[in-house]
Amino acid sequence: MNSPRRAVLSTAALTLAFSALVLSESAHAAKPVGSDKGANTDQQGGGDDTGIYAAARIQYSGAVAKSGSGNVASSDVNWTPPPCWYAPYLGAKDFKKKMSKDIDTSKNTPGMGGTAGSAIGELERHYEDDYGWTDTPGYKDYNVEKDGEGMFWAGVENPDEPDYLKRKSCTDLPFWVENGEAPPPQHEEAITPEMLAALAYQHMELPDTEVTLAPEAITKVNLPTWAWLDDAAFDEVQATAAINVPGFNIEATTTATPKSLTLDPGTEDATTIPANGECPIVDGRIGEPYAKGRSDETPPCGIVYGRSSNGGTFPLKASLTWEISWTGTGQAGPVGLPDGTIEAVQDITVQEAQAVNR
Repeated sequence: MNSPRRAVLSTAALTLAFSALVLSESAHAAKPVGSDKGANTDQQGGGDDTGIYAAARIQYSGAVAKSGSGNVASSDVNWTPPPCWYAPYLGAKDFKKKMSKDIDTSKNTPGMGGTAGSAIGELERHYEDDYGWTDTPGYKDYNVEKDGEGMFWAGVENPDEPDYLKRKSCTDLPFWVENGEAPPPQHEEAITPEMLAALAYQHMELPDTEVTLAPEAITKVNLPTWAWLDDAAFDEVQATAAINVPGFNIEATTTATPKSLTLDPGTEDATTIPANGECPIVDGRIGEPYAKGRSDETPPCGIVYGRSSNGGTFPLKASLTWEISWTGTGQAGPVGLPDGTIEAVQDITVQEAQAVNR
């Protein structure tokens, strides 16, 4: 049964009812639906004491942090991974078991009357008595007659999203999706391979930027300091994120490839080589290793300090830029993502002298 004239009221009321229902649970279960599907590399399906079946946990593999975000910062300040998304949650019978129990608990909670009580009643009608509205069908007995033919999807928070409101923004009520079919188009945040690629990017752990210098740690005023990266720094790095549940299997692999090195001397009284401080990859390497007898040459990548550090040090910051792309389910070829960067700082002592024996 659909009720178009009550669509706006019902949507708001049911969302509030569902929130109240979730918040009435115990401390462990008082997270929004799906919030226990956090970003861990060892996520597995299975039940817990709340009855939630963690079937849609994202599984990470490859070069990913053991917990939380990785060490890559996007070069595009406007690019962010999804703060939340909708993903498969429970089969019909499991969903009925959990939802009906939570509704009964909420109905018997002291003070759950008035608008809140009415909303809980509408929520019960929505899943039990086929009560729906335009573009949002109701369900008869929680769709148990279709158990195994699909799953209820629900909102999942990105636990590494710092913005509380964004993290809580996937507020649609759990909705049914048949196996092999796409989620209804109104649920724009339904998980996709591109979103998985962004999450793999967020969790990617790249090797530290270890720049080799000559002279090392202690240099001289007006003496070119050579900088380069060892060949090992150019290894391609990959991270994969996947969801695998009955009737729904997608994945994406995000690949990072070194692109350029940017040097920040840590003082304005210094000149970088090249002048913009960005050392590109040339013939498969960044910079060139210093060799004895080249002290009069200008390095392809380096720094010339114009004054001493006066007994202290300058914080030399080296930022390695990585070119990021992804491939995934249904994607014909690699698709670009914003470049990523990782930074490392090392202290440099600069002494007063015009030359040094090498």
